Amino acid sequence: MIIKKISTENRKKALALVLSVFMQYEAPEYSQQGIKTFIDFISNKDSIDGLKMYGAFREKDIVGVIATRNDGNHIALFFVHEIYHGQGIGRKLFETVISESTGEKITVNSSPYAVKIYKKLGFLPDSDEQIADGLRYIPMTYIK
Repeated sequence: MIIKKISTENRKKALALVLSVFMQYEAPEYSQQGIKTFIDFISNKDSIDGLKMYGAFREKDIVGVIATRNDGNHIALFFVHEIYHGQGIGRKLFETVISESTGEKITVNSSPYAVKIYKKLGFLPDSDEQIADGLRYIPMTYIK
C-alpha cells in the first residue's frame, strides 16, 4: 500500500469512495438536510479544489482518503473503504497529515461515528456534539 497525493485524474474515484463510505456509516445518523449538505460539499469543485487530498492506494485502487485545509491543520474528509477498516490504513493516512501540517495542532469536526477512531489517534473533544446545516459533529483537536 502506498500513500500519496491524489491527482486531479484520481479525484473522481476518491470522492466516490468518500460518498460510498459516508452513505454506509454516517448517513444513517444524519437528517436529509445533513446528507444533502455533505453531498453538496463534496460535489462543489471550489470546496474540493481548496483541499489537499491524500489517498491510500492498493495497486491502482484507492482504499482510503484524507483531505485537509488550512495548511494541513484541519481534516475535512477522512474515509477508509469498509473492507480495510482496522488494518492501520487510517493511521498511515493521518501520519501523512501530521508530517504535512504546518501548525502545532490539527482539528476536525468529527461525525459521531468517527469519534472513537479520532480518540484512538490521539484527538480530544473540544465540546459536546453540535449541529450545523444538518451535519452532526464533535469538534476535536490533536496536539502535536
